[in-house]
Parts: sequence; C-alpha cells; structure tokens
Amino acid sequence: MCERVSAPGGGNTGPAASLSAPGSAPQEEEEDGGGGGVFLDLTDLPVEQSERRPTCPRCCRPEKVCLCPFLPVNPLEVSTCLYIVQHPAEESRVLRTVPLLVACLPKGKCNVLVGRRFGEERFPDLAAVCRDKHTLILYPGSDAENLEELDTDFTSTPHNVIIIDGTWSQAKDMFLRNALFRLPKQVQLNSAPSSQYVIRTQPTNMCLSTLECAAVTLSIMERNQAIQEVLLRPLRALCSFQLQHGAQVHHSKEHLLKNGLYDKPMPKNKRKIKRMQKLITNQNI
Repeated sequence: MCERVSAPGGGNTGPAASLSAPGSAPQEEEEDGGGGGVFLDLTDLPVEQSERRPTCPRCCRPEKVCLCPFLPVNPLEVSTCLYIVQHPAEESRVLRTVPLLVACLPKGKCNVLVGRRFGEERFPDLAAVCRDKHTLILYPGSDAENLEELDTDFTSTPHNVIIIDGTWSQAKDMFLRNALFRLPKQVQLNSAPSSQYVIRTQPTNMCLSTLECAAVTLSIMERNQAIQEVLLRPLRALCSFQLQHGAQVHHSKEHLLKNGLYDKPMPKNKRKIKRMQKLITNQNI
C-alpha cells in the first residue's frame, strides 16, 4: 500500500554519474603524477547506507508509532465510493491523512489518483466517474450545494464522491484547471466541526484535513454518525504522538491574524494582501 516505484534509471542521476568518461582516469593519473590514484582510492571507500525505519504496511507509519491499534479491526462497510485526487506534493509529506483513510475503508472504496492535470485520455476511468450522475465533487463555492441539505432520496442511492487532496491553493488550482471536475454536482460541508488536525496550519478555523472531510461526508452519505468517530480516532492518535515528540499546536492563519500572533512578513502581492484581509473580516476566500 505504501510502496513507491522510482522512475527507470533514477539511480544513475546526480554528480557521481558524470565525474569522468570510462577510461579517462588512468590517463589522468599518468599526467598528474599519481593524483588521480588518490582520487580512485577515495571512490573505493564504502558508502554508508542510511537505513529507513521499518514501516507498517497498513497505516504507512513507522512501526514504532504504528497507528493500527486505532484503526477499525475490519474495514468500514460503506456504499459510497471515494476518489481522492491528490496533488503530487502531498506524496512526500510525512504527516499525511489519506493513508489512514485508505486503511479504514474496504479495497476499492477509497481510490487515490496523483497528479495536477486530469485529462480524459490519461484518466479515462476518472472521466467516466465524473460523467456519472451519481457523482459529487466536494469543493466549496457559490455554486456548491450544502451536502447536509441534499434530498434524502438523492443520498439513498450509492454515490461517488471526489475530494481534492492538497493545500488550499493547490486544490483551487486543480479544481479550476481540470474541466472534468466541473461535470459532477458540486457540494460543500456547511456544518462541519472544527479541525482536530492541529499539527498542520490551516487557512481558516473552518478548514478540515482530507480525512476529516471524508469522515463528515461519509457520515452524511451513509446516514451513520458513528463513521465519523471511527475515522477520526487514528487522526487524533497521530496528532497526539507528534505533540508528545515535540510538535507544536498549529493555529489557523485566521486565528493568528485576528489575535496579532502572525509573525511572518506580510505579503507584498496585492491579491495575497486582499486574501489576508478577508481572513480577518470572515469573508469567503
């Protein structure tokens, strides 16, 4: 589940791959009186390999801080199918929430697709999902309907839900630049709780992590509030582990600005300044 495959030939890149052409070192040794021999001796020194910590195959966390005790014993039975479209930058983040979400749901119920652009030719299966009348995309905006207020007859049918995984600026860019994402019905969460993902800074007090969005969405779609608690349990454990090992509680940017605690240089870009002002005045961003 956690395995990543490197690009072909990736091990040959870097400075060591272009030090000298084959056969050039002996000639250089004769010309400089043996200096090249010292260089060759150095290249023969053993390279110390850094060992990666053993990783749990289910929760994708280091074994010493495995979160499996906080996951459901058996995957949650749900009729809703999630499609997480993930920005590539999220793959390298250590404190990701999507692997926990995948570990809580049955195989095939949480599908992760990585990329910035999702065209029909490259992602035909996703294109088919976007055209399905039973597909929703979770993204806030003036055109979005509140998920909590959808007709019960509508939510009684099994649905697909697309969730964008990335920072808010990344998610906005992905939503606007992918025409496929404007095909499904657009929905948003109107009564979501405050985020418990306190080890990562959010733009506003109402912003949620991807796992939290999925937890609230599934509890509504499945009409089962217990789902939310089951999915949030490993997230709380993750935050607790990090705080015990020196992490600090991260307040939202909105909280920091309103309370005079924002200690970073203010942006010079007019558009960014305007967004900062909206955060302070509680306007939609």
